Amino acid sequence: MKDSIVADKSKVFALHIIQLYRHLTTRECDREFVLSKQLLRSGTSIGANIKEGLRAQTRPDFILKMNIALKEASESEYWLELLEESNYIGKDTSDALLEECRELIKMLVSIVKTTKENL
Repeated sequence: MKDSIVADKSKVFALHIIQLYRHLTTRECDREFVLSKQLLRSGTSIGANIKEGLRAQTRPDFILKMNIALKEASESEYWLELLEESNYIGKDTSDALLEECRELIKMLVSIVKTTKENL
């Protein structure tokens, strides 16, 4: 299967989330472990589910994996909002990551909708 834009973007997002997790858990003062661990799990899961979906053997399985990726993206959006509102990350960091996350959400919504219509 050829390269997928959504898969590529989800991988870049996951790498940014990993960087943020490292920053939040290793800084000298005010380390954060609970929210960042949740974000690490959901933020890296998006791409894993997309990758699985791209190798799905049936359309319903593809839709299922893309829906799971969409749910993980929505969860990641929530954790990013909480991290900003609790002042663990600044607005610039939050805005950049939320923009990436919301772009993934839009792409996944479109993929799921279009695939369902073409069943």
